[in-house]
Amino acid sequence: MVIPKKGKKFGGSSSHQKSMMANMAISLFKSGRIKTTLPKAKHLRGFIDKLVNMAKEDNLASRRNCLRLLKNYKAVQLLFNEVAPRLYERSSGFTRIIKYKKRLGDGAQLVIMELVE
Repeated sequence: MVIPKKGKKFGGSSSHQKSMMANMAISLFKSGRIKTTLPKAKHLRGFIDKLVNMAKEDNLASRRNCLRLLKNYKAVQLLFNEVAPRLYERSSGFTRIIKYKKRLGDGAQLVIMELVE
């Protein structure tokens, strides 16, 4: 008997979903805000919280773990040198989700996701 997997499924394989989350996180760290759909933003929120909490410790092991998840050295440097010091006082809630509009093609709810200052 086949047991369905739990959790969000955004189409594609699990490796595609992991790379999609990493790419959206990199874009968020570089630009400060991104436009995406509401379910992807809600899933990305937990991923960003995990990365920023790791970056607050600022040791070699946490840098390697962030590099393992993001697979982009410049984004990890940006996270540790600029993003994490700005958000050091906060314990969680590093992102803000603002509803934007409905997408014309399929009616999906688009949102703007940004880092909290």
